Amino acid sequence: MIKTDILIIGAGPTGLFAVFEAGLLKLKCHLIDALPQAGGQCSEIYPKKPIYDIPGFPEVLAGDLVDNLMEQIKPFQPGFTLGERAETIKKLADGSFVVTTNKGTEHHAPIVAIAGGLGSFEPRKPLLENLAKFEDNGVAYMIKDPEVYRDKKVVIAGGGDSALDWSIFLANVASEVTLVHRRNEFRGALDSVEKVQELKNQGKINLVTPGEIIGLNGINSLESVLIRKTTDAKEDITLAVDAFIPLFGLSPKLGPIGDWGLEIEKNAIKVDTFDYQTNIPGIYAIGDVNTYPGKLKLILCGFHEATLMCQSAFQKIFPDKKYVMKYTTVGGVSGFDGSKKEAPKAVVKAIE
Repeated sequence: MIKTDILIIGAGPTGLFAVFEAGLLKLKCHLIDALPQAGGQCSEIYPKKPIYDIPGFPEVLAGDLVDNLMEQIKPFQPGFTLGERAETIKKLADGSFVVTTNKGTEHHAPIVAIAGGLGSFEPRKPLLENLAKFEDNGVAYMIKDPEVYRDKKVVIAGGGDSALDWSIFLANVASEVTLVHRRNEFRGALDSVEKVQELKNQGKINLVTPGEIIGLNGINSLESVLIRKTTDAKEDITLAVDAFIPLFGLSPKLGPIGDWGLEIEKNAIKVDTFDYQTNIPGIYAIGDVNTYPGKLKLILCGFHEATLMCQSAFQKIFPDKKYVMKYTTVGGVSGFDGSKKEAPKAVVKAIE
């Protein structure tokens, strides 16, 4: 059985940053994640997508953010159980918990922090008759490596931020990018909509609105798509393509965590904003998996929640100890491996 101070379910950015904040308090962490690597959606879905709202980074690729977080927590030597899903939880007589994965790995900790992002999720797929035939043979529901589409003809369907952002990004990678949306209006950020329009005017993006993909064609792999323009069109359009990427969002599910007796609201876990604790003492929920009045699903909000959660966890584990917070600029960062990073001290020279 794996024993730790804080068991974190979910190894995305919020879960990883919680390791750092816990480490400052000399608390050991172990993380469980169903994915085969740390990083959550940032690693699995959009590692090459730029993120613009991380303080101190005008722009950082999602994958690079994960790499930086992994480097930041290295001195605190977290443990990982990857490729396994947290399945069941049992509360012991002393108030601690045993969490068992779908592969039978047991973890024991006095504190459990659920940082599972959107939970387990599946892409929302278009209703096309032979869609499954072309999955992994021209059809993909997420973009992990944009270079796969270098000099290819790509069709993207969708009207949200992902469809807009990837259309913009691939305009400088693919030989041809076509964005299809069933409405004239998009649901994404205004500046992204304006950028797509600008690229259309420059001839770098083909824009089909309102329209929808109604058919896929090919022998062994995708060769063309059939597009129906939904206004004033006399006939459907057959477009030769190498790749079709429907980006209609994800269908999130809490999975087994939903059966743990936690208070759930709209597929998210309700928490107290004092310390992001759930209705079960000792179990916290941080990041996109939680909900409370005014909740914003942003990475930086998850970082804040992780910080307050760790302070509360320290008090639960050591109720008789008083922790005095010190700024890292003053106290530095001492890792469990014996390393210590300190800010340079000013040199004071006596006046002679």
